[in-house]
Amino acid sequence: MQVTGTLVWYYFICHREVWLMAHQLIADQDHEDLDMGRFIQETSYSREKKEVAMENIRVDMIQGDDKELVISEVKKSSRFEQSSRMQLLFYLYTFKQKGVKAKGELRFPKEKRKETVYLTEELEEKLKRVINDIQTIIKQPVPPSPVPCKYCGKCAYYESCWV
Repeated sequence: MQVTGTLVWYYFICHREVWLMAHQLIADQDHEDLDMGRFIQETSYSREKKEVAMENIRVDMIQGDDKELVISEVKKSSRFEQSSRMQLLFYLYTFKQKGVKAKGELRFPKEKRKETVYLTEELEEKLKRVINDIQTIIKQPVPPSPVPCKYCGKCAYYESCWV
């Protein structure tokens, strides 16, 4: 199973979610937070190129020209900023592996804010460790035990852990 940007995002929230998603156990697709995220993605930045897929990644937006490529990830809020940043860094790393140099932008349209993200050597090493950890989680025969955290109450996988 390949590591995806979404798995990197989940890694910083809940390792059980990583396993569930990697094993195609789908979250509640009618969950209000998933619906809101889809709505924000569809309605924000309407003039930009959206949803570009390449192998195991799907980036929200790509902009730029021959001189500078900008890969953007759009999020409904900065609540999961570390997860979002690492997801974007994973995309930058994947593009780098293909010989494409780019910078990233995290965009939070509801907050009218964006943050520029660069893949440094230090962050690349951290990301490699995260990818290795994700692969280890995925290979487990059963999901990690649920660990309660502040995000559980609004999680689309809630019923997979606590019901």
